[in-house]
Amino acid sequence: MEPRMLRVGMAQMLVVPGALEDNLSRAVAMIHSASGEGCAVVVLPECLDVGWTSTTATELAQPIPGLASDRLCEAAASEGIIVVAGLTEREGDRLFNAAILVGADGVILAKHRKINEMDFARKVYDAGTSLHVVATEHGVLGMDICADNAFPSLALGRALAAMGAEILLSPCAWAVPPSFDNSVRPYGDEWVTAYGALARETGMPVVGVSNVGPVVGGEWDGWRCIGASLAVGADGEVIVQAPFSDHEETLVTVEIALR
Repeated sequence: MEPRMLRVGMAQMLVVPGALEDNLSRAVAMIHSASGEGCAVVVLPECLDVGWTSTTATELAQPIPGLASDRLCEAAASEGIIVVAGLTEREGDRLFNAAILVGADGVILAKHRKINEMDFARKVYDAGTSLHVVATEHGVLGMDICADNAFPSLALGRALAAMGAEILLSPCAWAVPPSFDNSVRPYGDEWVTAYGALARETGMPVVGVSNVGPVVGGEWDGWRCIGASLAVGADGEVIVQAPFSDHEETLVTVEIALR
């Protein structure tokens, strides 16, 4: 039997901390582009609305559903494409590093709140307490966020696979310090190792999509988000890795065999 193939758009977009409207406009443009490339699903970065650990989050974060998620839902419905995207969620006086999975009809089918957050980022975000998978017309999709798939926290991905996820989709914000030289030590080994181990153990492909642009605020103030978005197949081998850049946006499309 031939494996079922899923065409995924990896939307490695620019996120400017605090620039809510501009960031949402870029996200919507990426959704349109992914649809134009025939993608069934598009994955966008972590905290694409105001930037990861941005000090503007306390002022600009929206509830879900809310202004930011509505923009993405409208674009998903307009293009008939599934959208996975990271947003900063406000609930009362609490903030969460969240992601939504939006159906091709524009309805939010699932929301995930990041669990394995960096220690200093916990000063901004509360931790999530649940995992979800969603059965769609294109397969059962699992969703988490960035360091939820770091090597010490692979139990989260294993749980999603046990819940039936046929592919794991993960908004990310991968950053390096100002002195980092990609020509000396190419970025990404830590994610290739973690994604590969998870995929080989479970037979579940893993896709992580990072933004490009500056980190402003928090312990990593002055660092750079550098893309290098990654897709690993069910055998743990790298299918594609997007370019390393702190400023150049790109949409990478990839055909992935579901487990």
